[in-house]
Amino acid sequence: MPQRRVAPGERRGRRATDPLENRIVCEGFRGTWWRLDPPPLERRTVVLADGQLDALTAARAHLGNPGELLVVARERVDETLCKELRRFAEGRPARPGRIWLTTSGSAGRPRLLAHTLSSLTTLAGPPPPHRWLLPYSPGTYAWWQLVALSLAFPGQDLVTASGPRPDQWLPVALAEGVDAVSATPSFWRLALASADPGLADFRPRQITLGGEPVDQPLLDRLRGVFPAARITWIYASTEAGACVVVHDGKAGFPVEWLERTDGTKPGLRVRDGQLYVRPVHGADGVPEWIATSDRAEFVGGRVALSGRLGQDQLNVGGLRLSAGQVRDVLLAHPEVHWARVFARTAPFVGSVVAAEVVSDASEGELVSWCTNRLPGHAVPRFFTSLDTVPLTTTLKSHLDKAARRSG
Repeated sequence: MPQRRVAPGERRGRRATDPLENRIVCEGFRGTWWRLDPPPLERRTVVLADGQLDALTAARAHLGNPGELLVVARERVDETLCKELRRFAEGRPARPGRIWLTTSGSAGRPRLLAHTLSSLTTLAGPPPPHRWLLPYSPGTYAWWQLVALSLAFPGQDLVTASGPRPDQWLPVALAEGVDAVSATPSFWRLALASADPGLADFRPRQITLGGEPVDQPLLDRLRGVFPAARITWIYASTEAGACVVVHDGKAGFPVEWLERTDGTKPGLRVRDGQLYVRPVHGADGVPEWIATSDRAEFVGGRVALSGRLGQDQLNVGGLRLSAGQVRDVLLAHPEVHWARVFARTAPFVGSVVAAEVVSDASEGELVSWCTNRLPGHAVPRFFTSLDTVPLTTTLKSHLDKAARRSG
C-alpha cells in the first residue's frame, strides 16, 4: 500500500493518554491497539505466530484476560520446543495473568519461564514519545519488552518490517517516521556494512542494543553515523529480565555498580570471571542470585561482558584466551565490519586461533593489527574473508541466530 513520508519527529496531532491509542503499523494494518479487535483467549493459549500481526493481536487479547499466554514464532518451533509446548498445555492448573516465554536453549534444552506484563514493563516512569521499529522475533524477551512498553505508556508506537536487511526496514522506517530502534548489535553491523544511502536520511533519537555482547568500536561507529541519538545498551535475559542499562556510550558498565545494596535496582557481582545478577524484574521462581554463564572482565574501571563462558573461551596450546577479546580487537579495525573468532585444529599444537571476517583490509594488514594488540598465541593464524556477495547471507544468518538467543 502507498506509504506517507512522515517528517522526522512528527507526531499525531492529538496527544493520547491511553496506551491503547498507540499506533501499530504492521503487515498492512495501520491503526491503534484498540482496532486490532482480538479474539478472546482460552484459559491457556499457545499462539504459533506466522507473523508480527498474529503475535501483536495475541498480546492485545491478553489485556484483561485471566488466562495464560505463550507466543512463539512458528519458524522457531523445532522438535525439542514442541515437547516443551506440550508440557505447557497439559496437566497443571492455569496461572492467571502469566505470559510465558521460551528461553533460547543456549545452556541446554529450551525452558518455559513465566512473566507478567508488570515484570516485562521495566521503566520506572513514562518515557519520551517514540515511534519504535520492532525487529525482534515474536515472543522473545526483547519483543515483549517493546510490546509491553507500548501497552503500558502513551506515545509509544510500533512499526514492523519484513526483515533485518536495511533494504527491508529502512524505507519503512523513513516513510513512517520511526525515531527509535531496539535491535541486536548484529542488526546494526549489517546496516553499517551495507553503506545504504538511506542511512544518511535516518535520524533516530533513540538507539537501544541488546541480545549480544556490545563492543566499543560499534558504539563509536553508531555515534559517528547518528550523532543526535541517545545510545543505550541493555544486558537482559528471559530469566533475569533487564539487569544493566547503560547510556554513556561506553561498552560494559562501571565497576561501582557491583555489590550495590539498593534493593530497587538489580544486584551485580563477579565471581571467578562470571557475572551474577540479582533480578528485580525476573521471571517467576528464579533464585535470588542467578549465575549468568557470561564472562566478565575488568577493563579500565568497567566490567566488560565478552560472551558465554563455555563458548567464549579457547584453549590454544594449553593457554586459555577469550574469543571475545580477539573479536573486539578485530572489530576495532576501521575496515572490519563483522568478525567471528574460533579455534581451528592444527598439527602439532592441537589448535590455533582462526577468524572469519567481513573486511576491506587484507589478511596481512589484519595480522599486523592483531600482532600489535594481542599476545602471540591470540593472533589469528587463519582468516576467511567474506566478500560482498555472501555478506548479506552470512550476517543475516548470524542475526537470525542472535535474535533467537535474545529470547
